[in-house]
Order: sequence, then structure tokens, then C-alpha cells
Amino acid sequence: MAVHQFVTGHDSEGNAVFLTDTEVAPVEVSMIPGYKTYELWSTEGERSVPHEGPLPGVPGYFPGRDGSVFRMIVLPPMQDGSTDVVVSEAALNEIDQKLPGFVEHLELDNPGMHTTDSVDYGIVISGEVFLELDNGEERLLTAGDCVVQNGTRHAWRNRSDQPVTMAFVLLGANRTNA
Repeated sequence: MAVHQFVTGHDSEGNAVFLTDTEVAPVEVSMIPGYKTYELWSTEGERSVPHEGPLPGVPGYFPGRDGSVFRMIVLPPMQDGSTDVVVSEAALNEIDQKLPGFVEHLELDNPGMHTTDSVDYGIVISGEVFLELDNGEERLLTAGDCVVQNGTRHAWRNRSDQPVTMAFVLLGANRTNA
């Protein structure tokens, strides 16, 4: 899948213009073969328009309390329905280098399960995926389904034989309870 990103802004006279028109390369890691994340945009702190200065990129996998992250992911099918992944120090170092902040949220004893201090808007673009909560409750999401994650412990489980593509906007939040 090719992901093409267009970013708009303003020229020196205040007219709307396209600042970028680029194909975004996916970030891939060896620990999760077939997983691709397209890091599109992030903000930290107060946001203002028009955008000025360099484009922000995505310096961390999850947003800070006053930040946001926009990305698309491709989640591969689970190998034989298993959530087992081969964890090595080298693989964790690779993830930490390519996707800063991701490793801190991994639950190595329960692969895929994670919790973040964010409100996440997710949209299934293609394929199907199970959203599993920490109490074992699940829902099957298919193309067009949307989810709002409110800082809950959860995992995405692709039990189909095809990849699933999702878009996410993560908004950093202040956690008020444990």
C-alpha cells in the first residue's frame, strides 16, 4: 500500500498552498514481521495556524500529555492464531531506535496488550481486526468501523488471513486514576 501525504499551509501573501506532496515510507521492525507504521504528523503543546517552520515529523510513538500523533498502520495476520513473538535485546533496541517510546508500552508477557495516556481515534480502512480489552471482552471491527480508545488497556488481534489497515489519531491526555 502506498501512503501519500499532502500538507497544506500558506504562502507569504496568506494564500493556501500545498507545502508537501510526498509518499511516506513505512517504518518496519523485525520483531513483528509484516507490521508497518506510516508516521504522518505530530504536535506537542499549543497548536496554532497557519503552520510555520519545519514540518514536525513524529518524534515519539505515543504523544505527550499535550501532544497528538497521526499515523496509519498495517497489522499482519497472527501467525497460526498465536500472539507469540520472538523477543530479543536486539529486536527491542531496533524498535526503540525506529519507534521511540513504543518499547515502554509493550507487555512482553502478553504481546499486543498495552495502555497509553491518550484518547485514540481509530478507523479500520480495510480488513478486519479484533479489539480485545483487558477483561477478555472483544469486538470484531471491519472496514468503516471506528473506535474511541479512552486510555484503556487493550490489544489489536488480526485473526484473519489478510493484513488490516487502520488510521489513528492519538491525543495525549492526563490520566486521573490508576
